Amino acid sequence: MEKNKEIELLTRLVNIKSETYNETEACEHFARVLPSFGWGSIKIDEVGNVIAQRGNGSKEIMLLGHIDTVPGGPLARIDGNVLWGRGSVDAKGPLCALTVAGGIADIPPDWRITLIAAVGEEGDYPGAVHIIPKYSPAGCIIGEPSGTSGITIGYRGFLRAKLHARDEGVHRSRSAGPITATLHAASDIMRMVEAKDKPDRPVIERPSGAIMSMLGKEEGARSALIDLDIRLPIGADIEGYISALKEISNSNNVQIDILSAMPAYLVDKNNPMARALRIAVRNEGLSPRIYAKGGSADFNLAADWHCPIAAYGPGDSKLDHTNEEHLDLESYMTSISILKNGIERFVKSCEWQVASCE
Repeated sequence: MEKNKEIELLTRLVNIKSETYNETEACEHFARVLPSFGWGSIKIDEVGNVIAQRGNGSKEIMLLGHIDTVPGGPLARIDGNVLWGRGSVDAKGPLCALTVAGGIADIPPDWRITLIAAVGEEGDYPGAVHIIPKYSPAGCIIGEPSGTSGITIGYRGFLRAKLHARDEGVHRSRSAGPITATLHAASDIMRMVEAKDKPDRPVIERPSGAIMSMLGKEEGARSALIDLDIRLPIGADIEGYISALKEISNSNNVQIDILSAMPAYLVDKNNPMARALRIAVRNEGLSPRIYAKGGSADFNLAADWHCPIAAYGPGDSKLDHTNEEHLDLESYMTSISILKNGIERFVKSCEWQVASCE
């Protein structure tokens, strides 16, 4: 595929490493190139988010993507019509598609579009946490991979916790010690989560658990630490989960710190933003698909905006965080057309149905 301006934007951004909490170089580059895509009022805020705007109207559409990535991934390169590299799918592809589409979308004088490249989405969401209270948009598109024809309307929540224990040293014949105790506690927690699972239900209705990291040593004094990631289904009682984790930890003589928690969020597939994108997908000759996903995203935090919302972006989310991460560039270009059409359709629907978009 011939490299054009839109593809150059994406390939250059993928070539700049931007692992979570180390996004500065990518953010500075992104801010520099935004004017050539129709954006003004460009700034990098206190926590590192890149923020840009078009229009001066009182009604606002928010385009919220993230610029950080997890470490690793394949060598950044173009092979035929395919761009390889960390972030090509999650989520620089969706971010760049939002950037191009939002920069050319036709909006009335009483509207404005705000674009945010958030930092820290693969961590504890400092970018989104910082900006959510500062805005009150009439509609929002979250830039996350859904495939060219996919529209995401929900994500699971999460609960992250740390198990830890230590002693001053005891012979193992008398006490198995902190490492064994924390392993027992983690195992009991995993079994508790698995007991709540309903394998025949959609993923957003199912909990799951994973161990993120483990540390332990026995050198006289003994210590152990295990980080847990519990994925929470829609409607989960977060306080109930926290109480259960604390009870299990106490029964194993292990301490627990609750690090963060966020509820799942699911919206109506017929909300005005999802509907506008669905029509835009059909206009490209594709059949729209609706997803509710097992991960978490800035989407969950945007629940506080109480506005029509959907997540959309090019790329196969099964490739997220893998060494096979790559993006078909023709689908990327198609997604730009879909986003432009979807933004314009959403604005028109709000002009006719003001109450549903405020």
